[in-house]
Amino acid sequence: MASIQNAAATFDFLAAKCVPESHVWTEQKDYPVVSESAGHDAVPVVDMGDATDCAIAAVARSAEEWGGFLLVGHGVPIELLTRVEEQIKGLFALPALEKERAARGGGYGYGVPPYILSFSKLMWSEGYTFSADDVRSEFRRIWPNGGDDYMRFCDVMEEFHKEMRALSEKVLDMFYKALGISADHIASGEVDSQIRDSMMTTMHLNMYPKCPEPERAMGLAPHTDSGFFTLILQSLVPGLQLLRRGPERWVTVPALPGALAVVIGDLFHVLTNGRFHSVLHRAIVNQDHERVSVPYFLGPPKDMKVAPLPAAILPGRKAAFRSVTWREYMVVREKMFGKDASALAMLRVTEDERDAELAPGMN
Repeated sequence: MASIQNAAATFDFLAAKCVPESHVWTEQKDYPVVSESAGHDAVPVVDMGDATDCAIAAVARSAEEWGGFLLVGHGVPIELLTRVEEQIKGLFALPALEKERAARGGGYGYGVPPYILSFSKLMWSEGYTFSADDVRSEFRRIWPNGGDDYMRFCDVMEEFHKEMRALSEKVLDMFYKALGISADHIASGEVDSQIRDSMMTTMHLNMYPKCPEPERAMGLAPHTDSGFFTLILQSLVPGLQLLRRGPERWVTVPALPGALAVVIGDLFHVLTNGRFHSVLHRAIVNQDHERVSVPYFLGPPKDMKVAPLPAAILPGRKAAFRSVTWREYMVVREKMFGKDASALAMLRVTEDERDAELAPGMN
């Protein structure tokens, strides 16, 4: 695993004239690609400025049918999003030796996400993962002596974190309302306020360099996010693709100025009893333009039990998933990665378990 991390860190993308064998990507399942978001395959756009029942209905429909959508009218200044992108480009433009000072370890640092290590091929991208609450300590690894570049980078990332954290709570309330939970119910704290108050935040910075043969490479392999939901800033170069169901095909998410993509994760799938489904997504690369994206991940504390919300269980239905912590789920997910069965399927309540629940009441 360390050798893969090291190879990914030291590869010179800008000098590459072709895609080397180490980075040639072959899909295990080759789904068709819809390159233009239109008609039945138009990626939903939700306007947070439209505080009407129609907007909430759009969230519900998008979460149920797609597992994601584009968010506009969210109030995060476009000017800030531009500064975030500029700082990320500056970070990844640093010499390799400086970036390697912060080589990934313990889940954080410069390098590829852990799930990438399951593949035999490397991705056409660079990454950096860190706790959104620990920016200044983390990036001393890049800039051990501080300085102006360090200060500018940290100031921008902390400003971005503050805006995104506030936004995430508003998005959570939108999801609650889309489940049919009333505003009074939310305000009274009857809906598990622990979820809102304890959500953990992680940021991952992605740089997808220009690729001489984009059809032979992959920016980020297909995956679902494990937590609750993810807010994604992407530059104005399309690259994010969602897997649309029935029949399965990849749909490219438009890169709208100022828009943020919202992607539902596996534990939110559990929390909503499968009503809002987690979505398989990936990142492709471009021959003419580099691309930046910033997933802002939100999930529970590692040891908090997550189970279907009673309010999310439709009349006549029962909880479809067993309760699980994020830590427990990641163990199952790691075991199932690359197999046909999904980790979520392993959490489903079986008929035998349902019968066992009914048995005491029948005696």
